[in-house]
Formats: sequence, C-alpha cells, structure tokens
Amino acid sequence: MQDVMITMRDGVRLATDVYLPSAFGDCKSGRWPVLMERTPYGKQGLNRSERSVAHPAPRPRTEIARYFARHGYVVVMQDCRGRYGSEGTFSKYLNEAEDGFDTMAWIVDQPWCDGKIGTFGVSYGAHTQISAACLNPPGLSAMFMDSGGFASAYHGGIRRGGAFELKQVTWAYKHALLSPKTAADPARKAALEAVRLTDWFHDMPWTPGHSPLSAAPEYEAYLFEQWQNGTYGPFWQRRGLSALGRYGDMPDIPVMVMGSWYDPYVATSITNYQGLREGRKSPVFLTMGPWTHGQRSFSYAGDVDFGDDAVFEHHFGMDYLDYRLHWFDRYLKGKSDAMFDEQKPVSLFVMGGGGGDADESGRLSHGGRWLSFPDWPVGQGAPTAFFLTKGGSLRPQAPHGREAFADYIYDPRQPTPTIGGAVTSGEPLMAGGAFDQREQDSFFGCTSPGRDLKDRPDVLSFETAPLEADTRVAGPIEARLWVASDCPDTDFTVKLVDVYPPGKDYPAGFAMNITDGILRARYRDDWEHPELMEAGRVYELTIELFATANLFRKGHRIRVDIASSNFPHFDLNSNTGEPEGNWTTTMRARNRIFMDETRPSHILLPISQGK
Repeated sequence: MQDVMITMRDGVRLATDVYLPSAFGDCKSGRWPVLMERTPYGKQGLNRSERSVAHPAPRPRTEIARYFARHGYVVVMQDCRGRYGSEGTFSKYLNEAEDGFDTMAWIVDQPWCDGKIGTFGVSYGAHTQISAACLNPPGLSAMFMDSGGFASAYHGGIRRGGAFELKQVTWAYKHALLSPKTAADPARKAALEAVRLTDWFHDMPWTPGHSPLSAAPEYEAYLFEQWQNGTYGPFWQRRGLSALGRYGDMPDIPVMVMGSWYDPYVATSITNYQGLREGRKSPVFLTMGPWTHGQRSFSYAGDVDFGDDAVFEHHFGMDYLDYRLHWFDRYLKGKSDAMFDEQKPVSLFVMGGGGGDADESGRLSHGGRWLSFPDWPVGQGAPTAFFLTKGGSLRPQAPHGREAFADYIYDPRQPTPTIGGAVTSGEPLMAGGAFDQREQDSFFGCTSPGRDLKDRPDVLSFETAPLEADTRVAGPIEARLWVASDCPDTDFTVKLVDVYPPGKDYPAGFAMNITDGILRARYRDDWEHPELMEAGRVYELTIELFATANLFRKGHRIRVDIASSNFPHFDLNSNTGEPEGNWTTTMRARNRIFMDETRPSHILLPISQGK
C-alpha cells in the first residue's frame, strides 16, 4: 500500500507506505509484528547507510522494506512532516515526538498488526525513534537506534560545549534543495543552486535574510532559531531535542544503540545507553565502531584504516541488514540467538595496534580490535591526570613552579581549521574521520599546506615522551584548564592526538586525531546562565571531550592541542560577548593557559589494563 495518508492530531496528513508479508507469500497469519522507519529523506529513496561489502551501492528503502516483509514483518515507511509526500511544514526535529506517537496509535489499530512495533533508522531515523519513545506510544516494543537519537541536542549534535555545529548549515542547504517547495518553485531552486557555500563561510557573520538559506525561509528560520538560542533553556529541553529526564517515561523494552567514534553522536549514544539501562529489566546494548556516520561497512575513517575486523560484516559474520533481522527476531518474535550477549552488552572497537605503514590506498594502518564489556564506562579505577608544562611536555607529574603560563592569539578572521573529527553532513566544507593533523588544500581554511597544526601560532601543543609501553585509553575524557583572556568571551578547544614516530611511509610521523572537545567560556559554570569573563581574571574550566577507545602503542606520543577555534566544525566566537548567531564585529583575543602548582592544567585519561 503506497501513500496511505495518516492524519496527525493537528489534521496534517503524513504519506506512508505499508508492506505486508502476505504480498510476499506469508499467508500463515493475518497479524504480524511491525517495523517502522520515519524519515525526512524520502520513504522510497536511497539510504547511503544501507550498504554492505557485498552491496556497496546505497540501497533504496523500498528494498529494505521488502526484505523485512519477506521475513514476516509488516513494514511501515513514512515521510516526515513537510518532506516529500507528506503535508505540513518541516521544522527540523520538533514534530517527531507527536507525529511518531500518532503514527503508532494508527498502526496498532490496523487489522494486520499483532500489537508489537519495532522501530529502526539511522541518524534522523534514530532521532524520530527516541522522540516518540518519550511519549511511551502504544505498541512500541523494541528500538534499534543507529548514529543518532538525541539524548540532548544541546550537548551534542546541534550544539556542543555551548558552540554551534555548522553541519546544521550544510545539512539545511542540501535538504532545502531537495524540499517539495523547491521542486515546485523554479525561482527558489535557481536561487539556491546559485549559492556557493565556501564563499558564505568566508564571509561571516550572517543574518536572517542574508545567509545561504535566504531563498528557503523555513530552513533559514529554524537554523537561526537553533543558532541564536545559546543557553540551555526551554527551547533545548523539549521533546525532539532532549531525552534527558524522560528515560523513565519510556517503555521498558529491548534497545540497541549503535554509534561510531568519528560521529557527532558519540555522547548521545553513550548517554542513551546509560539512561535506558538504568533501572530497567529489558536488555540494552551499546556498540561503538571506528567509523564515520553510519559507514560501518568500511575499514577506514578519513585517512586511517583500522583493519578488516573493523568492517561490520567481518566482525559480526553477517551484513547490517541480516543483523537487524536477527535482532528483531530475538526481541519481537522471541527466537533464541546467542549472538546477543546480555551479560556483556557493550561492544567497543579499540583503535590502534597496527603497524603504522601506508596501505595500498595510502591510508595509515592503525589497526584495532573489538572487545566486549559488561557495562559502560569500561575503565578500571580513577582516570590518570597528564599535566601541561610550559616547555610543551605532557606528563603525569604535577607542576611545582609558582607561576607558569603560555599565551596565544585567537583571531576569528583566521581560525584554526577543522581537519577531520566527529563530523558528518559537512560537505563540501569538512569531512569526518582520522587525519594527519597537517594543513591540506582539501580542508577549508588551510593557508599553509603541510604545516602541522601544532606549529600554528594560535595553537598550544603538549606531548608526552615516547611511551615505554602500550597504553589503552578507553572511556570518558575531560580536560581541566586554568585560563584567562583579554576579551569578554572566547572558546577553548582541546584535541587528543596519537603521534606516530617517523617511519618509511611517513618520514615526518603521523599525528592522528583521536577525539576533541570545545567550551564557550561564557558557559563555564552554567549552561542556563551564561556569564562573560573579566579581562585578566583566571577561571577554571572543565572541557568534555568525546569518549573514545584507542591503544597508544609503545614508542608513540600522546599529544594534546589547545586552541580557540575548530572551524568550520563549530561557529566562530567573535570574542566580543555579543549574542550568539547575531554578532556584528570581532576582536582578537590573547588567551592564556596556566600550568603551575596552584593552576595545574591537565587532561584526565581513562587508562585501563589490556591491549
């Protein structure tokens, strides 16, 4: 059944396709469990995450739906409000809770539904799941959330550390071009096609009516709403953007949470796992691979390869489609399956351990392996502090000097460029993954190709001596910095880097980004009540980096880079203290990091036993 128009509580109708097992020869029963995906990407369109080693080209959602229907599930595919065949206006993320609830209420009333609904989807398809789950919708019996499902969009996915993620711009531009309104309006389409994003990113600030999205005002409106709502208030705490405080409202059902170390949803995945597991009887699983956003059938992320076992099919013995079938058969149909170990529900790919040479494709062979654990976090004991020193070393001994610091200048007109990391949907301006942290022409904003980021004047870098033994870092990471600035506001970024020694294929070594974090200083004490800085006053900051799992090999160095921008991953801090997303001018900031006995700036690393 195609284009069934399901009416929502406000009268808007959403276009929905329904695939019945009876159409594929399953006539044993007239009632089946239901699998549902709600998507803004077209219910019949291609899904770039639905690919495998055997089928490297993206598969259409129609093929995925028919596969599950042939295996005894009714499949419901629906266009989100305002997208493709659905009525209404698209406002990103904000209608998914109620629309998901209303759709499931309709499903359980259908004669072909046996009362059980499992939801699945990647990225936005994961956001739609947890949004609806906050309302405890009828029939919801299992969720498979991959690469998304906001725990808190403010703390990861739209904003992070108070800064705004500019992938929201590149995503909005791409999908404004694909929107029904654009297809119906040649003038709007021509205006959007004339936009050169690189020019716009060189020419900030923007304002409503003067942005790359001005020809698509509904997309521009929600973008600026997200950008200009800097504080963690009611806007960010509502359903659709936050599950915090709502896990107890969700049904006690089996859930699979899947994510990637080089994806914007690391924190979301881990927070969801912990929130859904607490006080529950049903199993909750967490799987974290070394991939970029939804790209689980690749052994590499960026310019680094993690070995054959990093490929989903090679480790799990089946492709992603078959794996989800096994999972839903286990938790919707009750079939036994030893594949899902409820005693060790956490599966992590620990990166590292490879030889460090270049493979046939020219990527660094970093290697890694899968490990399973009974829970998260997986570290043993207290994290280990590594202290910054004025000489640029990073060491476990606390400093003893009375006063030590280092300064650098952050100029918003010449920001530190983004080279990989937890990025998605950033094309053509940025790409996710692991890269040698050297400026390259292929990365936006690089002005000195070949220069190591640590050698930029706006970066402070600290590194250990060559490690005397393999060192596994697995778990949450935070940096504690004592800082000062001559501006009323500024950002501080922290990046953790695995530094390879020079070798045959990499004569200058290879500085591989592992994870990073950012903090807008006005939010140093409270996300809800920002406070500007006083010039010259010393402040203690805690900066959360995304969790990770990496084996730093013997002979490598652990490096920490500190700067005040990571652009265009995050928006620029103008340093003026003006409202976010609404500043008019910039200031150059002289920022200072202290590293002495009373102000011992350091990073806390979860070092655990084993390789």
